[in-house]
Amino acid sequence: MSPVRVRDHVNPLSRRFSQPVEPPDWSNIYQRPEQPLHLDIGCARGIFALEMARQDPTWNFLGIEIRHALVDRANLLRQEANLTNLHYLFCNANNSVRPLMESLPAGIVRRVTIQFPDPWFKKRHQKRRVVQPALVEELAEFLEPGADLFLQSDIEEVAVEMRDRFDENPNFERVYVGDWCGENPLPIRTEREQYVLAQDLPVYRARFQRR
Repeated sequence: MSPVRVRDHVNPLSRRFSQPVEPPDWSNIYQRPEQPLHLDIGCARGIFALEMARQDPTWNFLGIEIRHALVDRANLLRQEANLTNLHYLFCNANNSVRPLMESLPAGIVRRVTIQFPDPWFKKRHQKRRVVQPALVEELAEFLEPGADLFLQSDIEEVAVEMRDRFDENPNFERVYVGDWCGENPLPIRTEREQYVLAQDLPVYRARFQRR
């Protein structure tokens, strides 16, 4: 598959996305539900999570995405790959992270990624961006000390806003020196990351741990 960014932005504040997700029975989702979980917020077509799950069967992976068609397709790919440590859910992260985290065993989410989220350039639309203060607070509430958080974007304004919101929360600390984390600490690059790097354009990365 060619690494093409999905551009059909979906307004998370519209009424059709106002209902929080109903969490599934995780014992029916994962073959080993006790494994540490990587939550990928805004997983798009889910290729990143798919390749991560293939590479590391000792972790479970959950991708959440607001575009229903992408989630349906991602779950078909997961079934074809016969991966029992991977699942995708259609939901709005801004009202569904809390019920998802409440339904999972305490401390099981050990890594969160938010990669290349929709930028929503217009000022009046920036409240639609996924990394809002409430999301930061929810992650701070439910993540256990030592859990990793990795952010990246090719839009500097978006990356700065995401980084600064986690910087402002005393429950998170940077695990690098300087403005940006130079390298991607994960073994798989998203489709968007591959595309941007192929154009020799910058990617702005930040990495945090829960204190």
